[in-house]
Amino acid sequence: MRPSPWAKVAAAALGRVRGVMTDIDDTLTRDGEMEPAARDALARLSTAGVPVVAITGRPMGWSERFVQPGPKAWPVAAIVAENGAVALIPQGDQLRIEYAQDAATRAVNAGHLREVAERILREVPAATLARDSAGRVTDIAIDHAEFARLDAVRIAQVVALMRSEGMNATVSSIHINGWFGTHDKWSGACWIVERLFGRPLAAEVQHWLYVGDSPNDQLMFRHFPLSVGVANLLQFADQMVDWPAFITTGERGEGFAEVARALLAARACT
Repeated sequence: MRPSPWAKVAAAALGRVRGVMTDIDDTLTRDGEMEPAARDALARLSTAGVPVVAITGRPMGWSERFVQPGPKAWPVAAIVAENGAVALIPQGDQLRIEYAQDAATRAVNAGHLREVAERILREVPAATLARDSAGRVTDIAIDHAEFARLDAVRIAQVVALMRSEGMNATVSSIHINGWFGTHDKWSGACWIVERLFGRPLAAEVQHWLYVGDSPNDQLMFRHFPLSVGVANLLQFADQMVDWPAFITTGERGEGFAEVARALLAARACT
């Protein structure tokens, strides 16, 4: 079912929201940079006491700089990176990093990841590793739309190859991510809510809002009754099976800001 316009969301539903989860690339950012409207929206949500958790396919190393304590840190409660594998939690003047897999498992998987990456580069014409690959600890990423371009046939070939090796594979707006393990964005969301607030997300998911922009957010759209796609999600219409409940008028950071304005207005009326 196609999403309803965000303007039609019920104020009562927004008034029950305890927190926001969001993708990063092309939801908060444009061309890898945080859009001013999104940064302002994050700040206003933080001031209003609404925790925001970013859940992304980006690597730990890329994400770490945005939650390192200091004036440039994003006002988020945490970032869950690598599709649920790594949690980066700012705590005062410290940054705590936790993993979904133990060190021994990560070490074994690292060798398998290298082997699959080499096979992809060898067998898929024009395939290149994402430029942020040096910061990855639990997955591999193939660039299809950030600095390189792969057509739909090559993207499907990479996904099929990853899955033939026993990996999970998902396609974001910029990368094809592959990893070994049972973690994903939803398990990462459950983990971080338990870790930060000591509560099971499944029991209160109706009190959380999720914002995303691409096919790799479909798992989250499926789990969150109050889910929102920013307008640029529509460019993937032919790949969507699980749509969000709502869609914004604005794209990327402007769309996220649209969500934040409505949420804060509803809270002000409760």
